[in-house]
Amino acid sequence: MEQSEIKISINLDENKVPEKMEWFASDANQGGVTDAVLLSIWDKKELNTMRIDLWTKDMQVDAMKQFIFQHVMTLADTLERATSESEMANDMRDFGNYFKDRMKI
Repeated sequence: MEQSEIKISINLDENKVPEKMEWFASDANQGGVTDAVLLSIWDKKELNTMRIDLWTKDMQVDAMKQFIFQHVMTLADTLERATSESEMANDMRDFGNYFKDRMKI
């Protein structure tokens, strides 16, 4: 059986605020430094999503807005691929574009 790992290393300051984050994906042999991570894990037993949302204190507000916009758009893509719910995915994209306009991205 093949196995793949995704590792996220987080350096914290004295107040446990992320200062530096690095990631590495073993199957792609790829990684790097990042300023933000949004990780969602589906709990099959509880039928609930567990989340870890982290960003460094150096993450700029404009970059965070762009990150959230892109996340909404990729969630729409995921919804469409996973469920074939094209109409709802397009509604999500419409919201993403509304968000982009309101945030002046």
